[in-house]
Amino acid sequence: MRQAVLAATVDLLASEGLTATTVAAVARAAGVHETSVYRRWKTRENLIFDALATHSDTALPAPDTGDVRADLSLLFTALAQYLAAPTGSALLHLGTVRGEGDLEEGRRSYWRARMERAEALVRRGIDRGDLPSDTDPHLLVEAIAGPLLARVLLTGEPLEGTLVPRLVDLVLDGVRA
Repeated sequence: MRQAVLAATVDLLASEGLTATTVAAVARAAGVHETSVYRRWKTRENLIFDALATHSDTALPAPDTGDVRADLSLLFTALAQYLAAPTGSALLHLGTVRGEGDLEEGRRSYWRARMERAEALVRRGIDRGDLPSDTDPHLLVEAIAGPLLARVLLTGEPLEGTLVPRLVDLVLDGVRA
């Protein structure tokens, strides 16, 4: 039941948007009773963010190749591919909705968890000596993710295949004379 409900939620969010994604609509699409959905998730907001988290966690790997540059390239390449797909793009836009009451805490929690997954790759790189011990994992992840998200959300520029490796190299190597 959980998988059917979460899949129906993602499908509705991607095709119909946030407003149309009601518990009743999800229950109908999943072929379950509305009370079953409420019993498990309690609120529409809990359901939406569980669906977003589950979908993105499945689509985005948590690589551990033994090399921080390779791990970051794999993760952010998968993110770029995810964002280029219609479902990923739609879900990203939903994850940026602010000021929607109960959705605000869910949005913060969703992004905090996604950032922590990426920061874990950086911490492993610090522990292995790939990166200096004073490296700020959060800032490093933001420095790579920011341009990707800016292209999707702000400029609409394409996410060409060489972008991620260039961003990872730029952040890890810096700009040198």
